[in-house]
Amino acid sequence: MINLALLSVFIPTFLFVSITPGLCMTLAMTLGISLGVRRTLWMMWGEMLGVVIVATSAVLGVAAILLGMPALLAVFKWLGGLYLCYVGLQMWQSKGKLAIPEPGSVVQVSRRQLFWQGLFTAVSNPKGWAFHMALLPPFIDAKLPFWPQLVALLAIILLLEFACLLLYASGGKALRLIFSKEENVRLLNRIAGSLMLLVGVWLALS
Repeated sequence: MINLALLSVFIPTFLFVSITPGLCMTLAMTLGISLGVRRTLWMMWGEMLGVVIVATSAVLGVAAILLGMPALLAVFKWLGGLYLCYVGLQMWQSKGKLAIPEPGSVVQVSRRQLFWQGLFTAVSNPKGWAFHMALLPPFIDAKLPFWPQLVALLAIILLLEFACLLLYASGGKALRLIFSKEENVRLLNRIAGSLMLLVGVWLALS
């Protein structure tokens, strides 16, 4: 069903790529700071669905078509980047749904919003398309059935991605606990907002 020799190289390769700081990992850490790990899970589900879409499309050759339409991809990136920058500015000013509330208040942000934010960030990252198109196909053994291999590799990718997202989100939550005192809420919002701005600029210019 799957080439074990290729798998022994595939796992450490994709683990290294997943754990390396990037758009989605930075977003996970930012939301871990402002919302905590449990709420950030909804962003993770969206991000992992985006990874499935990107990885499957890359193997099937759809990525080559999308990367061949730079104007459309650029518009998509800039819209996403501007939105994330807007959210980051609100967080920096301790405003908006994603900003850390004052002690005793409740954050009102929908699960759907978090889910789509994760999905949009994963799908609109051109480096993700290029990476999966370059690295994933070589791990498909032409002598073995195609779909069982793809499903198995996607399952491994999602497991690694989820573990790394949890790690980053937990780091954000730990940072929040350190700065949980009332007088530090504004500082923490500025840290989270700056990270969100970084993600937005990164997405727009990548």
